[in-house]
This record gives sequence, structure tokens and C-alpha cells, in this order.
Amino acid sequence: MNRLNNKVVLITGASKGIGAATAQLIAAEGAKVIINYAGSQAAAEKTVQEIKDKGGDAIAVKADVSKAAEVTALFDTAIAHYGKIDVLINNAGVMIMKLLKDTTDEDFDRQFNTNVRGTFNTMREAATRLADGGTIINTSSTLTRAMVPTYGTYVASKGAVEQLTRVFAKEMGSRGITVNAVLPGPTNTELYMEGKSPEMIARQAALNAFNRLAEVGDIAPVIVFLASDDAKWISGQTIGVNGAMA
Repeated sequence: MNRLNNKVVLITGASKGIGAATAQLIAAEGAKVIINYAGSQAAAEKTVQEIKDKGGDAIAVKADVSKAAEVTALFDTAIAHYGKIDVLINNAGVMIMKLLKDTTDEDFDRQFNTNVRGTFNTMREAATRLADGGTIINTSSTLTRAMVPTYGTYVASKGAVEQLTRVFAKEMGSRGITVNAVLPGPTNTELYMEGKSPEMIARQAALNAFNRLAEVGDIAPVIVFLASDDAKWISGQTIGVNGAMA
């Protein structure tokens, strides 16, 4: 259908999981894609090659989104290569599961640095460098609507992302830029599956209406829709993609 022809899309944390699936689907819709990664170079390059093998156009760019200077360099590289950025998808994230009493300062800082500061850094850069009429899509979590032990600091960071989304949508409307957040439920990705027992996974799968984990293919099409012109009257929203979990 090529809903994203001639658009340039920057996706943070796009080497694996939901980010990589979104990158591939967005490329199939005609967009040029910048795949940002922090540490997984081989996975990022693999995703780029898979896109190119299908006739798409993509590059991989390393940057730690928690560091403002690296985010500026990321935007510099993307714009130097493609001439513009139309869509920013903030997918980079860190999730640490611990009871609050067991959470260290380092655990807290790591999640807030990537999940909140990283989103802030890219949005601040996008405020002056995203093309007029563009789109910003942030990633939160359906767990902000639930009360699940061990996710306290993670959902606190994602709650901050949702508030930034709502306010920034009002600030960017004068340039025709939409700003939304998607809230996936438990999804079969490396980030989610790490450290979980089969029993824990089964319990969380049972919380939605379909008694299964989401797959990346359940989430990516919603992000693609929000990136398209079909969604230009949707802004400032937090959209659950969770199979009726919450």
C-alpha cells in the first residue's frame, strides 16, 4: 500500500524485537529507515540487510539515547544521509524487574536514563529538526495501567514518558506534528522474556482476553498506522495495544 512513500523514519532501539519488526514493516510501506542501536551492532546490520534484500532503504546508526550529544549526532547523521526526518519512533527501553525494596540506585538510574531521558533527548532534538507535519511515536507500557509487583520503577519511568507525550503534543501542534504513545502489553521479545519463568509468563498471558503473549507482529502495524497520514488527527493519546489486558 506504500502509505509511507518518501518519508524518512528514525527508530531508536530498532535492532531487535518490536523496533526491528516495525522497521521492516515501515520499510515495506515505502519509507527510508534509520535503525538506531546502542550495543547490538550485528543485529542492527542484519535488520538493515533484510530490509535491503526486500528492496528497501535503511542505514544503522549507533547512539546512546541517554546522552544528548550522541542524540544530536544521530540526527546529524540521519539528516546528512537522507536530507530530513519525518517520523521519530522512540522504542529504546530498559526494563528491570525488582521489588522496590530491592531496587538499587543503579537500577533506577539505568531505567530513567534510557526510558525517560532518552525520550526527552530525542523529542527535544525533534522539536527543531523534525520536518513540519511530522510524527512522533513514543513507547510506554500497558503496565502503567496495572498494579504488578516488581515493575514499580519501570512503570514510573513509562508514566513519565506518557506525561511528556501529552504535553509535547500541545507544544508541537503549531507545526502540524502529532505526538502519541503506544502501550504494548506483554510481548514475546528478548527484553520481556529475560529472567521470567514459564509460570510467570503463563500468568501474564492469562491477563488478556486471548490467553497468549503478543507477538511483535501484533504491535508493529499499530505503530505504522500512527506514522501514516491516516492518523493525522490523533495526537496526545496513549494507545493500549494489549488484547484487552487493560
